[in-house]
Parts: sequence; C-alpha cells; structure tokens
Amino acid sequence: MNRFLVWGADFHQETVTPVQIQFYLWVAAFVAGNLAFPALVHTIPMGGLIFLPIYFFTLVAAYRYGLWAGLATALLSPLANNLLTGMPPVAMLDVIVVKSVLLAVAAALLAQRSKQISLGGLVVVIVAYQGLGGVYEMIKAGSLQAALGDWVLGWPGLLIQLVVGALVLGLWRGKKRS
Repeated sequence: MNRFLVWGADFHQETVTPVQIQFYLWVAAFVAGNLAFPALVHTIPMGGLIFLPIYFFTLVAAYRYGLWAGLATALLSPLANNLLTGMPPVAMLDVIVVKSVLLAVAAALLAQRSKQISLGGLVVVIVAYQGLGGVYEMIKAGSLQAALGDWVLGWPGLLIQLVVGALVLGLWRGKKRS
C-alpha cells in the first residue's frame, strides 16, 4: 500500500470514445455523481466552496476512461448542475467549466502517459488544473485573491480529490487486455 501511495502502482486507462455505448453509460454515471455529490455538500454552509465537489467525478472519469469521457463529464456536469439547481451560479459557470476541462485534460494525459496511479501524479494533476484555471480566474476577476480561492478555502476539497481520488483509482486500476 505504501508503494502505491508514494511511488505509484500500475494503472490501465480503458479509453472509451463517443462511438461506444460504454462511453454514454460511464459519462451518465459520472455526471450523476457530479450532481449528487454537490447536492450533498451544498447542505453545508459554503460546502461547494470548501469541498469543490463538481471536480471529483471528472477526475475519476478522465483518469480511468480517458480524454473523451473526461471532457464530456467536465462539460456536462456544471451545465446540468446549473440548469437543475442553479449551482454553480451563471457568473461562475465559465470558471468552473475551464477548470473542469483543464482537469480532464491533465488527468487523462497523465494516466495515459504514466500508466501509473500515485499521490504524486495526482498532485501534478491538481496543481496543473488549479494553477492554469487560477490564471484564467485571475484574468477574469482581475484579482489574485479570486485565483487563490480554491487553495485557501477549498483545500479540503483538493485533499479529497487527492486522497479519495487516489484510493478510488488505485482500487479501480483495470487490467490490460491481452
């Protein structure tokens, strides 16, 4: 277990594409997760800002099932949440979509290239999407404080993405087909 958590364990990304029925089934499941988890944490005052729930299943989708599944989950989750619940607010929708897409790209590429799952790899994914997304947010808001919001207030959510994401993906590593 220590080897997995620190140095990494073998990981097989099972890429699905829009021409496969599994793509639609998995994307629907991940979007449902990205609807249920935010609904749960929004019962806590400032829960969305603290736990960053909209990103969790996007991370898992992209890392486990590749870029197409990650991008579909990244785009559909915030839009579905906004249409069904009004969250995230329209004013923040573009920031969340940008960060979600960056997360999907970073996670899918790292999983595909490294063929490993590790805490270190997920730290790279989280820093990449939050860093680049923070630049977008800073440009949009004209404030460094806005860009640092997920780091300052959302650190529990980032920690959940790191630790729980690593555990879920570590247990769901897949097997290479012969």
